[in-house]
Amino acid sequence: MHRRLFLKAGSLAALAQFVNMSGLSALEALERHLSPSARMPVLFIGHGSPMNAIEDNAFHRSWQQLGKTLPRPQAILSISAHWITQGTKVTGNVKPKTIHDFGGFPRELFEAQYPAPGAPELAKETTLLVNSTHVTSDETWGLDHGTWSVLLPMYPAADIPVYQLSLDYGQPTAYHYEIGKQLNKLRDKGVLIIGSGNLVHNLMKVDWSGGNKVYDWAAEFDAKMTEWINKGDHKSILDYQKILGNTATMAHPTYDHLLPLFYILGLQQKGEQVSYFNDQFQMGSISMRSLQIA
Repeated sequence: MHRRLFLKAGSLAALAQFVNMSGLSALEALERHLSPSARMPVLFIGHGSPMNAIEDNAFHRSWQQLGKTLPRPQAILSISAHWITQGTKVTGNVKPKTIHDFGGFPRELFEAQYPAPGAPELAKETTLLVNSTHVTSDETWGLDHGTWSVLLPMYPAADIPVYQLSLDYGQPTAYHYEIGKQLNKLRDKGVLIIGSGNLVHNLMKVDWSGGNKVYDWAAEFDAKMTEWINKGDHKSILDYQKILGNTATMAHPTYDHLLPLFYILGLQQKGEQVSYFNDQFQMGSISMRSLQIA
């Protein structure tokens, strides 16, 4: 334990020395690459099935509408449920690849591409904004379906730079929430931050019948989380497992699809309001409830 702390301290000291030597704070670095803008909203999007990327359904159409009504971003930072890492990483690719990280879907979905440019300089500066942990650059990942399945309908031209922030699954909820808080400066530089997951996500309980069934525990979890979000009760949300017990376990047997929400709530500023869209379920156990904070 002491050795890990020593190594972490050394890494942070080296990073701080780099910043001091360059004469640039994280904010000053942002100034070089992005123009000032009105504060961008932040989004938590329930992405559900990858097929939503190409099917003409209510979710796909809502994402198309978002792309038309939101202020046009200078760049997009996506925090996707599908990039799980040890430690927190950010993609530094110039040309991030489209990752088809799923199976059993039609060929048309595997042929879908999202050739958006990356944002390597912005990724470097994002690592400087986060001081609660050490964020490293990664050029092996690209844009997974938690990112591109949503962006394909939103910005089909794929002409806005996109980069991703990973999820360190082994960390507590407060870790993710704190990183979200520290990303807030990006919003004033035209960066649209999207958390892509699902408010309820239990693939083992998916109802394949095509009906409108919603499990009681799924509806209960969705309603309680929405209540807490409306009240601004972020403490209860971070303690959701302790408070909701078995309902929480049923809603998220693994909680990768909930983690992006903590970043988005961490970005909420005093006086900002929450609005919802796609407040429906897919296949009984996947909540598509999405929200915008502005």
